[in-house]
Order: sequence, then C-alpha cells, then structure tokens
Amino acid sequence: MNTSTAPAPAPLMEPEATPGSLFETMGFQRRTHFADGRAVVEYMAGPHLCHSGGIVQGGFVTGWIDQAMAMALMSLTGPEMTPISLEIKVSFFAPARPGLLIAEGRVEYAGRSTCFAEGDLRDARGKLLAKSTSTIRLIPRAKAEAASAAALAAMEGEG
Repeated sequence: MNTSTAPAPAPLMEPEATPGSLFETMGFQRRTHFADGRAVVEYMAGPHLCHSGGIVQGGFVTGWIDQAMAMALMSLTGPEMTPISLEIKVSFFAPARPGLLIAEGRVEYAGRSTCFAEGDLRDARGKLLAKSTSTIRLIPRAKAEAASAAALAAMEGEG
C-alpha cells in the first residue's frame, strides 16, 4: 500500500445499526478490523435483501464492499474527511445468499484528494463471492454535511 504522509487520524466511533439507519438497512453486524488502510465488516443478509431464487440483490453486494473500502480509507483519514465514490467496478463470482457475509476493504493508494481501493465479499466459509475496485475522492466532512443539509432544506421547501 502506498499512502501519503499524514498526521494520525482521530479515532472513529464504532458504527451502530440503530433503527432506521443505513447500517440497519444493510444488515451491519460488526467491524472486526479497522486500521492501517484495511477494514473488515460483517453483515447479515436477510431474505428481505433477496430477489428471485433467494439471491441477494447485487446492489447490496456492491454497497457492502463499497462501505468496507470507505471504512478502510477512513482508518487512515479519520472522521474529518468523507470518502465519495467516483467510480466502482464489481465482478460477481458466485451468488450471495442469506446469512453472514464478510466484506473487506483495502486502500491501495491514498493521495490528498484521490484514492484507490480494492475490496471483496466472502461468505462465512470464506468462499469469494465478489471483488471490487474503486476510485474515491476525499472531501472535508463539514463540506459534505453542509451540502446535505442544504439539499434536505430544499426538499422540505418543495413539500
């Protein structure tokens, strides 16, 4: 892994799958590794995430790997920066089924504003289900939150 020199990031709080949160929707269980540009995250795929044949919809597979890659990057940057996916490619090797699934994200290169990551998704037995690569842009968290607040205010004004 090639990373630029930066001060140690502030610690991030452990994510929680609170009712109605993105983490709950995605079936987040726990983060088992979060350091040095690598994150491992466990998810529980329920039948509500599946389409015909009991296969998990590919968007959730993509989201799990994307979230693990973002967490891997945040293990280097801390909470002051928000990772935004510019491009993501996923190759699916086997169907994801309901049950415990493990996503791993790894930072391959971290520049000041543009980063590259890889990730994968495996089942509880370690079978590789999907692999991904991503180009990620870092933006200051305050800027991301301000833009989201403005979008929400505009949406409320339309109602």
